[in-house]
This record gives sequence, C-alpha cells and structure tokens, in this order.
Amino acid sequence: MRIHYECYTKMGAGEEIKLTNEGNTALWTALDVETGVASQGETREKALENLDEAVVGYEGSGRPPANEELQGLGIDPAENTCMGELPDVLK
Repeated sequence: MRIHYECYTKMGAGEEIKLTNEGNTALWTALDVETGVASQGETREKALENLDEAVVGYEGSGRPPANEELQGLGIDPAENTCMGELPDVLK
C-alpha cells in the first residue's frame, strides 16, 4: 500500500518548504519552493536540517573545508588544487 503525505510550511515572508513522504520509503523529502533546492532525511527534522545545509551551499554562503576536514576524508590538501577552467556545469 502506498501512502502519500505532504505538507507545506510557511517559514516567513516568501519562505515556503514542502515536506513529502511517499509512504513506501523511510525517507522524507524537503523542498525549498523558492530555490528548488531539495534534500532528504530519515525524519522530517533531519530532512529539514539537511535542506538548511543544502540551501546554504546553493546560496554560496558556505565556507571552504579546513585542511583537517580534507585530511579526515583522505584528501591531501596540497594536492587539492583546481587546474584549468571549470566545466560549464560548475560555472
């Protein structure tokens, strides 16, 4: 049986979030209606938390990772350089 749950939440002036759960999955999807940015999580709260992080990245207000964070992911900061032009998709 497929259950669809959907709600809209007005967060403030011009801010609208759409939360959905199709019922056949444990994941919730959160969509920032204004930007079109979406994210998901195992709970409504986690989906919203992940959406907040995704919107920050979309709006470019994030920060570059620290060397320690890169090293924790197995990336050598000295080798983490951009050579040449960015692909069109990243411009």
